[in-house]
Parts: sequence; C-alpha cells; structure tokens
Amino acid sequence: MSEIPLANEQASELPIKGTTVTDRIKTYILRNHLGPGDLLPTEAELCKALEVSRSSVREAVKTLDALDIVEVRHGHGTYVGELSMSALVESLTFRAMLSSRDDLAALEELIDVRQMLEQGLASRIVNAFDDAMHEALADEVAEMKDLAAQGQSFVDQDRRFHLLLMGPLENQLITQLTGAFWDVQSIVAPRLGTTAADARTTADAHGNIVEAAARGDIPGFISAIAEHYEPVRRQITSQIERAQ
Repeated sequence: MSEIPLANEQASELPIKGTTVTDRIKTYILRNHLGPGDLLPTEAELCKALEVSRSSVREAVKTLDALDIVEVRHGHGTYVGELSMSALVESLTFRAMLSSRDDLAALEELIDVRQMLEQGLASRIVNAFDDAMHEALADEVAEMKDLAAQGQSFVDQDRRFHLLLMGPLENQLITQLTGAFWDVQSIVAPRLGTTAADARTTADAHGNIVEAAARGDIPGFISAIAEHYEPVRRQITSQIERAQ
C-alpha cells in the first residue's frame, strides 16, 4: 500500500477547472490507479497537485470520508476507502422510514428492486447451485422455521440466506447491493406489523426457493421468489390503504 507519486504523466492530466475538489480527488484516485487501502498524498501535497486551498481539500476529504470513498486514519493519513454501501443504506433507510404514503411506496419500490434482481439472476443462481449451497441454505431455512414456530423473528438467518444465494455468482457489487437493500428492508419492515402467520409463510417460501433451485427449476425458483416477497407487499398495501 505505497503512496503513488504526485508527479507523473497521468496525474498531470487531472482537470483543474470546472470541477469540485471532491471530483478532483476522485479523478486523482482513478488516474493513479489507486485501490481500496492505498495511501493518498498528504493534505499539503494534494493542495499543490490540485491547485486548491488547504481548507478546500479538508472539506472535500470530509465529504468523501462520509461516502466511504476515502478513509481518514488519524495519525496515519488518508486512504482510499473500501467503498461500502453504508451511505446508500442510510439514505434509503431514512427515505423509507418517513411516515407519508409516498415513503411507504418508496419501501415498495425497494422490494421491487430486490425481487427483480433475484428473479433476473434466477438462471445463474440455479445453474451455480450445488450440494454445499443446498446444505447451507437448508440449514438457514430450518432455523427460520423453528424461530417462526416460536413466534420469533429470524433476521440474521434471512440476511445470511440471501447473501448465500448470491455468493456463487462471485459478483461483489451484486453481493453488496443485496446486503444493502436487505439491511434497509430489515430496519423499516418491523413498523409494518408482521404477523406470526406472515413469518411462517416467509420461512416456507425460503424453503421453496431452495427446493426449486435444487431441482434446477428456474420458473419454480422465480415463482418462489415472488411468494417470498408477497407478505411484505401485502403489509405495505394495507398500510398505504389505512393512510388514505
């Protein structure tokens, strides 16, 4: 994780005018081929390279730090961040938790995206399905059903299930989006008033997803995904109707 020299042919191509300082820092990272964990120049060096004031660099770094694009390690320097989805999760959660009808609709839109993502990847997921994946997912489903029968939630098991489902695709962005969307839904959904019957239906639907994949049944898998999201869709519709 060595620092990239300031003076090189690519860095000299940085746009100096017509962009914000945050844009210039992002361009610097890209043009110097820096990756997560790589060290950025010091504040003074960035000022010189980007031809901006120290206060401008400081404010830009704060903004990029909040977005996980950079990570400030006090006493050590500023590094390229891990580019997590935390800012997206926070923004979507706040939007979905607002009490108006439109924001309940926003939660429904989030469900739409989750369902379309999983159904759209159905053939790839089913084709990648193997015995190890079957066993891991079946274990999560068994825990879900046990907890649902006891009237308890199964948040952790549900999250692991959907991440396991996407795991064999080996696509980091898909995995991160799945986790981010799930986190938003799990934070907001409790206010919808999930019933014990809904929890049992959801647990059973997870089992149907696994069994369809094990059979190599892509249409069945797609149908089971829709079944999985039906309880929360019903709850959202009920809340919206009561708010009218």
